Formats: sequence, C-alpha cells, structure tokens
Amino acid sequence: MIPPKLEKADQIAIVATARKVNSEELVFAQKLLKEWKLTPVLGSSIGLSENQFAGTDQERTKDFQQQLDNPDIKAIWCARGGYGTIRMLDSLDFSNFKKSPKWIIGYSDITALHAQVHKMKIASLHAEMPTLIGEKSTTTKSSLKNILFGEKPTYQWQNNSKIFRNGVGEGALVGGNLSVLYSLCGSPTSLNPAGKILFLEDLDEYLYHIDRMMQNLKRNAWFENLAGLVVGGMTEMNDNEIPFGQTAEEIIWDIVKDYSFPVCFNFPAGHIQDNKALIFGEKVVLKVGKSNNNLSFH
Repeated sequence: MIPPKLEKADQIAIVATARKVNSEELVFAQKLLKEWKLTPVLGSSIGLSENQFAGTDQERTKDFQQQLDNPDIKAIWCARGGYGTIRMLDSLDFSNFKKSPKWIIGYSDITALHAQVHKMKIASLHAEMPTLIGEKSTTTKSSLKNILFGEKPTYQWQNNSKIFRNGVGEGALVGGNLSVLYSLCGSPTSLNPAGKILFLEDLDEYLYHIDRMMQNLKRNAWFENLAGLVVGGMTEMNDNEIPFGQTAEEIIWDIVKDYSFPVCFNFPAGHIQDNKALIFGEKVVLKVGKSNNNLSFH
C-alpha cells in the first residue's frame, strides 16, 4: 500500500528516533519544507538528551507514537540516524497507521522502521534526513520532493564497476542499511527478500564485518530466490592492521557471484553526496547492462 501523496499545507513531523538533535540543526530542513509549501512540525523528541540518544527510549517512542496517531500529520521525517531506532520497535502501536498510512522517511538506522512497516505491506521512503539534507545534491532534495507529491521515479546510472551481472529483475524493493538488516535477523522484523529486489548500503564498517554480515544473510537464505541486488554507497570502510584483502564491493560479489539474479553496484543512494530517494515496498524493474543500469518504479 502506498501512503497518500502530499498536498500543499500538509504537516510533516520531524522527530528523533535515535541520536539527539537540536532545533538549530533543523533550520534548513524546515525552510526547505516551507519552500515546498508544506508545514514542518517539530516533535517533542527534538532537543531532548539521554547520553547519545534524543531522550529516553520512552520519550522517543511517545513522540513517534503521537505522530503516527495524529491524523493531521501526513508524513514523519526522522531527523537523523546513528543508533537507537530498534530500541523503540516493540513499544510502538501501528494500529492507526495501518488504517491510515503515512510516509515514514529516513535511511541508515531508520532501516529498522522500514523493515517493520514492510511487514504490514505499507511503503516507506528511504531518503535523506533533515540534519544533512542541506549539504546534499540537488537531486537528493528533488527526488524526495517528487515522491512525496506523487511521482514514481526512474533512475539511470552508469555501470562503472568491473563487477556486475547483467539481467532484468522485477519485484518489490526492500532493504536499507546492511548492519541494521543484519541486526534484525532472527527477529519478527527480519526481512524475507524472496522474489524481491534487495538494496544495501553501509557506512564506517570494518571490511571483515561486511563479510560476516553477508555470510549471515547467505546462511539465512536471503539470496536463494532473490530477484536482484542493488548496492549503493559502501562509504568510509575500515580495515585491520592485517588487511582483509578485498573491497566491500568485492566481498559482496564473492558472496553472490554463484547465483543468477542481476547485480549492480554504485547506485546513488546511501551515505553519499547524491542520496536519491527510494520507495521501499513498491514494485520496481531493475535492468543491469554492460554500460548503464536502470531502476524504474511501477
């Protein structure tokens, strides 16, 4: 189910589900929403502090719950990632949300929420968050705006990687941050990517841990019936004193090279300058070619 498109003057709540955020960090995002003729509403979690978190788990949960249940709020934009969203999941009540879906927007640590609402067969938006959107590309901003107002994008990008697998795949787009997806395995929120297109990205991970996480997904049969794999930014990877010996992309390829689904790298999304918005849960067609790749929403 796709949440309704936004209309002029609609209210968007900005909330903190993970690391703490102050209102000064949200000035640009609020200005941007007003330029789009939308109405920003700061949640009660903005400005709270509990160690690295935006208040206690209970305070962040209460804020998010109020935005889920408020019929005047038409979208919830998570202010920043880091870590902490998973700590809220089991305390949230999505009963009203299921009856009246609204866009949940964010990426990285917000992958936990994407996975949760995907279980309800409701689409969500993997997109840039308020604290850093002012520093990102024009297309980062426009791709988010266009989807919120009802457009379904088609993305084309050059195949500038030496490792890929040609082909066409079709299915619902799912995924997000590899580390968060890995942390959800074995829980009720764990994804079942069979017959779907899987998107992966990550930031600031050790290369051996990328291998560990990918080995885990393989052992959980994530790749047995996958329709396609799209890899975005694998940004600021770390290595040990004794080098692992492969890049993140080479590690991923080594895990999936013996399957038959199309595989492509360097999709413009993740912790990178050009972080294009993706509709998770929506059907896409992925075409991987020798020189160009295409991802189109239907």
